[in-house]
Amino acid sequence: MSDEQRDQTPAEPAAAPAAQEPTGPEPEPIPFFGTTWVKHDGGYALRRAAMSVGSLLTAVAAAVLLRLSYEGLEIGNVGPFLSISVVVLFAIASSIAFAKTWDSFSRRAAPSSDETALKGLKTIGFIGSLIAYFIRCFFEAPGEKLRRAEYERATTEYARRRSSRTGNPAARRPKRKK
Repeated sequence: MSDEQRDQTPAEPAAAPAAQEPTGPEPEPIPFFGTTWVKHDGGYALRRAAMSVGSLLTAVAAAVLLRLSYEGLEIGNVGPFLSISVVVLFAIASSIAFAKTWDSFSRRAAPSSDETALKGLKTIGFIGSLIAYFIRCFFEAPGEKLRRAEYERATTEYARRRSSRTGNPAARRPKRKK
């Protein structure tokens, strides 16, 4: 660093902004949407459209890739049993992944639930998950309804707790006995 640069840099770091008192619960961000789902601002509609188109294009590309894989099996002449088994496996895995993904938009999974056991199956049936994401983007950001209900419940609870705190409890007069 030259002397000129050293003279131009401030000697003290910028002061950190004053810590503000929390004004209530913070909304949980949704992947790819952040917290724009709260007020539907910040390009929310554009993000929903982009995520819908993106998930559909990804599902189509994945289907083409699976088709090429199936043709590779046919070229390898592995037999009809294996060819049909692969198609049935991907169809079942995709339908289970679709159902589990769709269900995850409306409820939280329990920590010890079957979600961890089905993680591999959902990975195999990723096309079903992409289609569920595509369809859900037509109605709302995936998971918005669940997060909105939780956020409104937390906001109501926070307002109720804040409104019950009035005055200094130490300055209250003791209750008179009858």
